[in-house]
Amino acid sequence: MFTPEMLESVKKVEATREARMSAEPRRMSAQEKDDLLKAFHPDYREEAFEEIKIGPNRGQKAPKELVHLLHSNSRLLHEEIDLDKIDYDVDVLVIGGGGAGASAAIEAHEAGADVMIVTKLRIGDANTMMAEGGIQAADKENDSPVQHYLDAFGGGHFAARPELLKKLVMEAPDAILWLNQLGVMFDKDADGNMVTTHGGGTSRKRMHACKDYSGAEIMRTLRDEVLNRQIPVVEFTSAVELILDDRGQAAGAVLLNMETDDYLVARAKTVVIATGGAGRMHYQGFPTSNHYGATADGLVLGYRAGAPLLYQDTIQYHPTGVAYPSQIYGALVTEKVRSLGAQLVNAEGEAFMHPLETRDVAAAAIIRECMERGKGVTTPIGMMETPSPGGSAAECAADEKNAAHLGGTGVWLDTPMIEQIGGAGTIEKRIPAMLRMYLNYGIDMRKLPILVYPTLHYQNGGLEIGGDGFTKVIPNLLAAGEAVGGIHGRNRLMGNSLLDVIVFGRDAGKAAAAKAKEVETGRLTLEHIQKYAEELQAAGADTGDVSPLLLPKYARHM
Repeated sequence: MFTPEMLESVKKVEATREARMSAEPRRMSAQEKDDLLKAFHPDYREEAFEEIKIGPNRGQKAPKELVHLLHSNSRLLHEEIDLDKIDYDVDVLVIGGGGAGASAAIEAHEAGADVMIVTKLRIGDANTMMAEGGIQAADKENDSPVQHYLDAFGGGHFAARPELLKKLVMEAPDAILWLNQLGVMFDKDADGNMVTTHGGGTSRKRMHACKDYSGAEIMRTLRDEVLNRQIPVVEFTSAVELILDDRGQAAGAVLLNMETDDYLVARAKTVVIATGGAGRMHYQGFPTSNHYGATADGLVLGYRAGAPLLYQDTIQYHPTGVAYPSQIYGALVTEKVRSLGAQLVNAEGEAFMHPLETRDVAAAAIIRECMERGKGVTTPIGMMETPSPGGSAAECAADEKNAAHLGGTGVWLDTPMIEQIGGAGTIEKRIPAMLRMYLNYGIDMRKLPILVYPTLHYQNGGLEIGGDGFTKVIPNLLAAGEAVGGIHGRNRLMGNSLLDVIVFGRDAGKAAAAKAKEVETGRLTLEHIQKYAEELQAAGADTGDVSPLLLPKYARHM
């Protein structure tokens, strides 16, 4: 599968392996990390961001692709929606069928609420399912939630909201216990103790995993629990607009049946936005590890209704996405591969960074190696066309100097080191899904290194919430999971996303159910749509498009 040039580079990797195994690369100083990020991390590319012209975050910056959606009108602007015709009437409406949405629905149901999930694909079609490496929790003797907090706070550049991060780490052990009791098959030793490993930026081994399909196993268990409880799930149906009442409270959503194009009205006393991430926006032309529906819908819905965003200008690019072969370009190569001993190595066989630096630092280091130092490995993939909200990737590809991420280069992840360190069979035992993925394309990662490059992975920013899970400004509107900003700050450590969907999903479900008992819903209204349109027009910012995007646009325009 490798070209002759790539195989020549592999020889250099093999020639330096013994020396690299006996001399682990040093960690960078804080100043070196800051300088590296400012020079090479995509979040620092000024030309990739625009100013938001209207709404609660007016004057702040966000990725151009997200601003495009925020500057677009509702698809209901010229539609006649009869809000008196109620198709669904529930206590708690959960928008999103991933880990956060399922957790919220389970806990709301447990609290006695009438709850319903609406999801634009199927329940479980979510970034939770795509997660591989594991879930953090300080539940062993040599660890503590305080240490977990310090690791995460520093890894997020000291920008996490303290009340949110405290909730995340303090409730982590109970989240693991809850999942274990639901039936999640965590890795355990012969005595039944959970096996834990390091992740990038962690000072303790607190990563609980299910081989390298942790997210799929957690999502399987949550989905089964939702179905066993007979919680209603409306699939292939998107929430396209929040409904408010005449008191300004969240009171439901207008839904779009993706198969019939019919609009439906769901009334609810409380609403939980759990719509996940934005990888399919392909910010700056990057590939993505995200599922097909990750298009920032919840951010758009909440923002147009008046809910502010937090850290919407920061995105996590996972350092190790597949750079080759093209069939799986951008797919996630779990950080667990590095925690098991694989090093990042350039085309000359040089280990250019410590393998367990935080994700933003690792991504920036790989980009530097390929773009500035010219030590990336050239692949035959070439410039890959990716979608944008307008349906074209032309703008993303315009700046060739900064377009290395559009395909054609990568660095080695020296996976044969894992077997030399842990013994034969370690890869098949600990990361079997990764092994199978590469074997499908004729690459045996036990014998050959694999090529990686940063891929769009996680939406660090999102709707701003308080410690109670409710969004700012709009009563009775909650958010959980990747649609939330502030939990992790400006960078997230491995294993804390699977954790936050459980912790904040569960808490949102409990809070939504409790609040629903005291809510009196007023007259339903979509008046905020017209007000938003008038603001766009007054600011001269109307793109002429509609949002949310719902699904990415991959069709070529002739």
